[in-house]
Amino acid sequence: MDDLQTLIHTTHDAREVKRALAVQNTLAGRSRVAVAKELGYTVSWVDKWRWRYAQSGIEGLRIGYKGSQSYLTPPQKIEIHQWLHRQTTWDVRSLAAHIKATYGVRYQSVRSYHALLNAARMSWKKTQDEHPEADPQTVSATREDMKKKH
Repeated sequence: MDDLQTLIHTTHDAREVKRALAVQNTLAGRSRVAVAKELGYTVSWVDKWRWRYAQSGIEGLRIGYKGSQSYLTPPQKIEIHQWLHRQTTWDVRSLAAHIKATYGVRYQSVRSYHALLNAARMSWKKTQDEHPEADPQTVSATREDMKKKH
């Protein structure tokens, strides 16, 4: 039970705390139904974590998923940000080509390139000074009409 107490006081993950509390409270003699209700889970959830604790000890209560390894290291991401800021124009296609040529990395999802641009405080959306289909005469006429109405 000391290992459960240690986990409760040292972990930063609320899910691990709740798992440890469920096991600790049931091992202390509280009913599974009361513990489940108190923690906001089902009795089967309490049973699951008791079983995992019995099988694997405290490690059975820890979060197993640690996320995936990034294809690029933090220094490489900084280099990419610096490269982006040196460009006069940028788009996802040129960013993807640069990353593939320099680091040998090709992301499957365009969202990964968007995230790199976003982290560099840049947009992946193209900007234009004016609407490509704008007719200057129509725009002037509309402006004159608006001035007359006010």
